[in-house]
Amino acid sequence: MAIDPVCGMTVNEKTGLNIIYKGEKIYFCSPHCQAKFTKEHKIKHPPNTCESCAPGDPFYKNKVIQFGSLTAIVYVVSYFLPALAKLHSVLAMYLSMIAVPVLLGLLLGGVIDWLVPREYISYVLAGNKKRTIIYSVLMGFLMSACSHGILALSIQLYKKGASTSSVVAFLLASPWANLPITILMFGFFGWKALYIVGGALLVAISTGYIFLMLEKLHLVEHNPHTVKVSKGFSLGRDVQKRFKGMEISVARSVNAVVMIFQGSVSLANMVLWWLLLGALMSSFAGAFIPQHFMHQYMGASFVGMLVTLLLATVMEICSEGTAPLAFEIYRQTGAFGNTFAFLMAGVVTDYTEIGILWSNVGRRTAIMLPLVTVPQVLLLGVLFNVFIAN
Repeated sequence: MAIDPVCGMTVNEKTGLNIIYKGEKIYFCSPHCQAKFTKEHKIKHPPNTCESCAPGDPFYKNKVIQFGSLTAIVYVVSYFLPALAKLHSVLAMYLSMIAVPVLLGLLLGGVIDWLVPREYISYVLAGNKKRTIIYSVLMGFLMSACSHGILALSIQLYKKGASTSSVVAFLLASPWANLPITILMFGFFGWKALYIVGGALLVAISTGYIFLMLEKLHLVEHNPHTVKVSKGFSLGRDVQKRFKGMEISVARSVNAVVMIFQGSVSLANMVLWWLLLGALMSSFAGAFIPQHFMHQYMGASFVGMLVTLLLATVMEICSEGTAPLAFEIYRQTGAFGNTFAFLMAGVVTDYTEIGILWSNVGRRTAIMLPLVTVPQVLLLGVLFNVFIAN
């Protein structure tokens, strides 16, 4: 399976769109991603648009359609079966909680996708100064993609010259501090979501600085692809130039709406089915797992936090899908620190992520990532359990 260079999603090589770029066949999951790639690389006439490929997978193979249908079936069946009445009520609660935040997050994600050039991300990640870590975290916050898509993008940026410390900071900031998921967190936790977002940003910044130091001490790999950035480029001037060059017209406004919509749909295809899967898993957990079980094994203790962290580590699920599960843990145990540890584990201990870092960046970076981040997550989790009441 090929990887879409824009969104990081896997693409079926037999049915996916592709173009030939610099002698290499590049695959895309959608016309939207293909159009973005051709625009960014100034390809006026793509030499191949996959004329020999099949027209694409039928709509019923779309994972959003599949998991949306499954969710609807469970919702309807549980309504008519008295034995599943509790499952119906819990699922209805989750769907009502995520509906508005998800729609708003997808809309803002589409705006970011249209408004923020990817060139800016490549530019700010290329440096090795302290302020580069802050820029990397801020850019991670502005990214609109699922955690696996962010991982693919991070590796691409590394290959384009981004420093190891910048890539790590960018990678840690994106899944739980990015804008669409921040909105979802507020839908679940209210103002307490600030602790989750703030904690994620703090871990990303501190880890970035630690890796910056490790790079200087040659304890992690240096990026062999790093090149000197042109001193003549100014991010601020480029932003001003873009805004000054904007022309307001009906045609441009319609085009902007279309681009935002396409970006929102592309983001939905990446994250929405994970959220539906997470809502289903959380509903079954809330309906059938006894509350005393979570209190006993995942309560507000250090051992309970370790159990929670271990559970999240072995679960191969996109970070966005763990949001409902994290809320279920909080709802049943009241352990906010465990909730934070569960959410962060999908980033700091995910074996897929560590494996990809091992093979693309280096084994020392892959090993140091959990060694540096897990103690920070556990410390913040303990503090949250002590000072944040249910």
